[in-house]
Amino acid sequence: MMKRALWQGLVAGGVGAVVMTLGEKAEQTVTGRPDSHVPARVLERLTGLPEGSGGRSLPLNQVMHFGQAALLGVLRSAMSLAGVRGPVASAQFTVVRLTCDQILENATGVGAPPATWPRGELLWDVVHKTVYAFATGLVADALAARGGPGPGQLHAARRPGRHGDVGPVSRDASFGR
Repeated sequence: MMKRALWQGLVAGGVGAVVMTLGEKAEQTVTGRPDSHVPARVLERLTGLPEGSGGRSLPLNQVMHFGQAALLGVLRSAMSLAGVRGPVASAQFTVVRLTCDQILENATGVGAPPATWPRGELLWDVVHKTVYAFATGLVADALAARGGPGPGQLHAARRPGRHGDVGPVSRDASFGR
């Protein structure tokens, strides 16, 4: 499962990043909101690169933006392969995406907690990360569905809902696929 989660997640996360970026650029065209250089600054801090790399800011932004999106896509793919799919899974993943950003930005001292942000910036960040999460989820779910239901879905098919008296699916159904 993990090999599939890796390649499918990188694809799904990459697609999600492209969709998010297109949405961000469209929004910025309408609102006039400037690009953020926070991703580049986070990457500088994480890698020990000199800070304020001037002309490298856009490439570093893209590396961090797409790299983080692709890597987090692996987690969303693992969710899909396990059988955690659909809009509820994508909503859960939205929280993961936002949380990952905040951990990296705040731990490196580049960002500030969202509660301190101007409301407009916070709104657009949540909107764009939600777009990313749902686009990533659509791709991850579609790729996972090609292999049939995930172990969680097989378990749920035995008896809808969560029941202590319903045993797990076989190991082969869980891991041997």
